[in-house]
Amino acid sequence: MQEAKWRSRVSFVLASIGSAIGLGNVWRFPYIAHKYGGGAFLVAYIVVLILIGIPMLLLEFSIGYKFKGSAPYSLFKVGRESTKKVNLEWLGWFAILVGFGITTYYTVVMGWSFDYIFYSIKTAWGTNPREFFFNKVLGLTDGVFNLGKISWPVVAGLFASWVGVVLSIWKGAKTVGKVVYGTVIVPWLLLFIFVIRGVTLPGAVQGIDYYLSPVWKELLRLELWHAAISQVFFSLSVGFGIMIAYASFLPEKQDIVNNAMLIALSDATTAFIAGFAVFSTLGYYAHLQGTTVAEVMKSGPELAFVTYPTIINHLPLAPVFGVLFFLMLFTLAIDSAFSLVEAGVASLLDKCGTPRERTNIGVAIVGLLIGILYTTGAGLYWLDIVDHFMNHFGLFVVAFLESIVIGWIYGAEKMRNFANSVSERSIGKWWNISIKYIVPIFSLVIFISVFVERVKSSYGGYPRLAEFLGGWFLVSLFMVISIVLSKKGFKERG
Repeated sequence: MQEAKWRSRVSFVLASIGSAIGLGNVWRFPYIAHKYGGGAFLVAYIVVLILIGIPMLLLEFSIGYKFKGSAPYSLFKVGRESTKKVNLEWLGWFAILVGFGITTYYTVVMGWSFDYIFYSIKTAWGTNPREFFFNKVLGLTDGVFNLGKISWPVVAGLFASWVGVVLSIWKGAKTVGKVVYGTVIVPWLLLFIFVIRGVTLPGAVQGIDYYLSPVWKELLRLELWHAAISQVFFSLSVGFGIMIAYASFLPEKQDIVNNAMLIALSDATTAFIAGFAVFSTLGYYAHLQGTTVAEVMKSGPELAFVTYPTIINHLPLAPVFGVLFFLMLFTLAIDSAFSLVEAGVASLLDKCGTPRERTNIGVAIVGLLIGILYTTGAGLYWLDIVDHFMNHFGLFVVAFLESIVIGWIYGAEKMRNFANSVSERSIGKWWNISIKYIVPIFSLVIFISVFVERVKSSYGGYPRLAEFLGGWFLVSLFMVISIVLSKKGFKERG
């Protein structure tokens, strides 16, 4: 089933940038930079972006643009056109399911941001944002198997998030191409506001210095390179079938090499600038508390929903900055969320040919129902477990196998020649080396290292049963479903 095309190159670029830029740019990238040597991590990140990130992004653009279909369809065609004539459709479905697994909890985080827009109006968190977030908003219990109660305000935020996602992809590329002008540009403007406000606060210089000062010995740690590769993969949205689907909507005569470069650099620049917004305000917070930046540095939900509300309390016009901050988080998240869903919907349309509107709603209902688990008192625990396994055992498996498929089965040189034939800027033999050797070797090393860690001890100290259900079982289930879905193959298009 042929999908609507992007109306312009700008629409495609903004949609791809929107998918790449998400919550990880604001609350994960700065924390990892802090944890792994500041400026040293930034150097490693740039190296990984050039040697692994951009080659993988270009690989997925090339697959989607050449075969004009979703990840399952395009990889099915890759297998058919390879010398070994293998069925690779299942790999596309596995990528889609990993992305969908992430969407089920990512929309819950969006729901928190949506709720906090309204909480900000009266700074409802009061003088104790930690107690408000963990106890009143989440109703956090004492263990992963103690589900507690469903938080209905979070359910309402989750429902609003799915409504926003469905409306954004209602007509596919046609709708997304319009929506991204707001959902990409608005968070950029809001981030700029927070950078300007942050660097003018007392103590901001201390925070920025902590962000940028390099600890060069960290470059010798495998953990730093693991963190850099994980951040690049997740941030660029490779390995989820998104970029394959997005590239398939491109009209003829598009420069995919330049597009890949532009999108990757835009994502990296946004993450780098976000670090100034985060660390300048953390410097201010440390100044208020009379302590160091290291003492107040947090990551993930705690940074966004505990530390930032605490800082906002001390700012003039606190409600205004609160609303703007959580609006920024919501708009940053929605592009990533609807791109993950769009990748899945496009795959179902290719496979089943069902009406798009019905497929959109069906996927949303399933995602919403699964997401209810994360709105319970144990939801944060399950979110943590699933997120770890989707990113380390789902994403890296896809990246490893995609690079093997194109590098060794289909032919890296064959795909490179195609990319160069449709682009103004040509890529050299270094791309072949990256896809055939660098990406698969590093992906495999990281996969094995994390696997060994999980054999030695459960993730986060969670019970082994919880780790099994939210991790090993879920990844294995996605693999089985992928194989079952690929049994019949696709019909040839006319």
